[in-house]
Amino acid sequence: MSVNLVPRLGGAQTWKDSEPLECVSVVPDGPDVVSFSFRAPSGAWFDFQPGQFLTLELPVPGGPINRTYTISSSPSRPLTVTLTVKASRNSIGTRWMIDNLHPGMRVKALGPGGIFVPDIPAERKLLLISAGSGVTPMMSITTYRFDLGGEPDICFVQCAKRPSQLVFRRQLEAMARRVPSIKVHYVVDEDDPFDAWTGYRGTFNQLMLGLMASDYLEREVYCCGPEAFMQAVRDMLIGFGFDMDHYHQEAFSAPPVLKESDAPVLDDVVPSAEATSELVFSISGKTVTCSETDTVLAVSRLAGLNIPSGCNFGVCGTCKTKKLSGDVHMVHNGGISEADIEAGYILACCSLPMGRVEIEA
Repeated sequence: MSVNLVPRLGGAQTWKDSEPLECVSVVPDGPDVVSFSFRAPSGAWFDFQPGQFLTLELPVPGGPINRTYTISSSPSRPLTVTLTVKASRNSIGTRWMIDNLHPGMRVKALGPGGIFVPDIPAERKLLLISAGSGVTPMMSITTYRFDLGGEPDICFVQCAKRPSQLVFRRQLEAMARRVPSIKVHYVVDEDDPFDAWTGYRGTFNQLMLGLMASDYLEREVYCCGPEAFMQAVRDMLIGFGFDMDHYHQEAFSAPPVLKESDAPVLDDVVPSAEATSELVFSISGKTVTCSETDTVLAVSRLAGLNIPSGCNFGVCGTCKTKKLSGDVHMVHNGGISEADIEAGYILACCSLPMGRVEIEA
């Protein structure tokens, strides 16, 4: 049964977007990342759902523009609202905020809005996966569950280019120290110079997910980040047999979704054991009928062929094979490069044939 986790504010006045927001603090949170906290000049409280956003009207040179930012603070702390923003190379509104917005200034705002909220029982276990600016709604959700008390079961996964770009790291670790059921994991692409890093490195993959949350099938999953990142997460979960009815996502670079009917339809590849495929082995001349859920490696062994293999999990790259035609659905764990994929190679252990596929074997 779904429950509304946000408590009502009783007789307190709640903020309406007809009232401007007054900036009360500006805190750097990383390279080109700043957290702006606002209050309502009237003293009104903020009433919103964790995971929702506000739209600011920013007075940039050339005329005002509207920019949408997810709230990174929690509705359990209603006297202020915090927006954590990251300026990219082509930012206009966010760059104006970082360069010009300071305590005492007021800006117009609309909202709150958005459907990316954990409208589920408080005891439901969460798996929060983010990359880049996608960490902001996850921070709001986690802080709110922390403030509710008890022992919220949260696995928090944050991915970034390097450790210095892990936003909210100290705050997250402070909550995890207080509540052992909150587990925090980081994945970075590369180290910071002259600094030691002992966490995960590389691209977030199935192996990491299994180590971080072995009970992922029992969790409600919330994911936010670039579309390519979220696509990779969906492919991982589908490959694991996850019930995607319990998966939710929001792209921080896409137009905000205001209601369920506006949410994009996820047209993911879901291999079916009922669908028939055909594998053609060009060197041996053998052709084998199989299903979409059979790996190329498994079918080759049934055909009596010996494709060298090692880990059988898309890591070692031993089973790299040339695909001559057709399409496969491949979810690997770092055992093949993008250049090899573009050249037509696949990893036989984690490639599923979709229709007729010819390989060099």
